[in-house]
Amino acid sequence: MINDISKKLIPTGELRVGLNMSNFLLVNTKNSNDLPDGVSPDIGRKLAKELNVNCKLVKFEKPGLLADAVNNNLWDIGNIASEKERSKTIDFSEPYVNIDANFIFRNKDNFKSNDEINSPGIKIAVVERSAYDLWLTENFKKANLIKVNTIENSHKLFRVGEVDILAGLKPKLIEELKNNDDFKIISNPFTHIKQSIGIKKGNPDVLNFLNQFIHKLIKEGYIESLLKKHNVQDKLSIPNIC
Repeated sequence: MINDISKKLIPTGELRVGLNMSNFLLVNTKNSNDLPDGVSPDIGRKLAKELNVNCKLVKFEKPGLLADAVNNNLWDIGNIASEKERSKTIDFSEPYVNIDANFIFRNKDNFKSNDEINSPGIKIAVVERSAYDLWLTENFKKANLIKVNTIENSHKLFRVGEVDILAGLKPKLIEELKNNDDFKIISNPFTHIKQSIGIKKGNPDVLNFLNQFIHKLIKEGYIESLLKKHNVQDKLSIPNIC
């Protein structure tokens, strides 16, 4: 079975793992060889070991660039968030970790729920083509999404008052709250980012194998050990499996 999966998934003989370098929670350090390290690279290395092939890490500055390259023969698996718009061109495994996406606002605005924010005239800073931007574009039709190219720029827009709301991954928003007592978070996430393994469409046998692989990593405690290894156990959650 392993040989069949390898032939279908890995045309070059080594597993090319596409990484979203902007995801600071999942690609957060470098190893002794000065290569990307973190939960996402380790998942790629683990899969390569399972398939008995070498692993090559392919870096992308942003998730949208990684997704765009699906048919350019640059990667065999792409470790990015599963999202409805992306699933038009990419088949996604079940998630190996989840990340909460939340809103923060200023005290004077006194928002109580995510639904209140989806209102005419409300400006939301969001990183363009992030998974939560794609979700908001699909689901928040009343508010005005102000899209920028980096996480830092979205935070700057909010700090200087050019937008009413900052959307982002909860761990990064918590850092922002620590620096300003005037900001508050809506505790209920507006969506959960499902970090998954993506492949080119049309290979159900490989997708089934990847789902089994992820289930095994979760069941055996490997994912939990990775979160602790990279000190993100309080920032990411492990999906429930049946």
